[in-house]
Amino acid sequence: MKRVPWWVPVLVIALTVGQLAVAEWAPGIERFADKAFGARLIAYPLLMLLAPAIWWLAARRRTPRPAGLWSTAPYGAFTLIMLPFLVDVTGNSLDLYDSLVWWDDFNHFFNWFLLLTGIGLLICGPVRPRWAVVLVVCGLGAILAIGWELGEWWTFIRHGTEIETAYEDTLGDETLGTLGALVAGLVVARVQSSRDRISTARSSSPRGT
Repeated sequence: MKRVPWWVPVLVIALTVGQLAVAEWAPGIERFADKAFGARLIAYPLLMLLAPAIWWLAARRRTPRPAGLWSTAPYGAFTLIMLPFLVDVTGNSLDLYDSLVWWDDFNHFFNWFLLLTGIGLLICGPVRPRWAVVLVVCGLGAILAIGWELGEWWTFIRHGTEIETAYEDTLGDETLGTLGALVAGLVVARVQSSRDRISTARSSSPRGT
């Protein structure tokens, strides 16, 4: 599989932060009102950089001499983890949450699929048996879906205009996020199984003299 270059996740971060800055500081844009973009401007970049930071610390502990370490970094997985934040901000910038009835539901399913696929590719390499990958990824997705909904409630729902419909919407979002994580788990398990077969075939093939 072709490696994703380093500039792809950097571009995703730049596009996300740029839109957040416009949402926070450009005056008079109604669709950005009461959606805690000040908090997102701080939280989103930090969350997007969390996976690369953890990967770097773990790689440093495994490799005493980390020269050239970033040349082997899993930029594809990093990009998948970062994309949901860009999708969410872009949906607000284009007013898709208000103009498309199905966008919010689709967003929760698809973004959790992207996020948990990236996380699964990072952490599930050693997980055996491979069917357990599905449980690990889906379980993490369910936990993150609950945490996300708690964050939304704390930042803008509890004092906003959506409090009357928040309960039903929260249940739906958590369910869709978990389903997206389930699909991600199936994809990651399939990818890891394919990698295992390729590795086994290479190790068992006769070596030339």
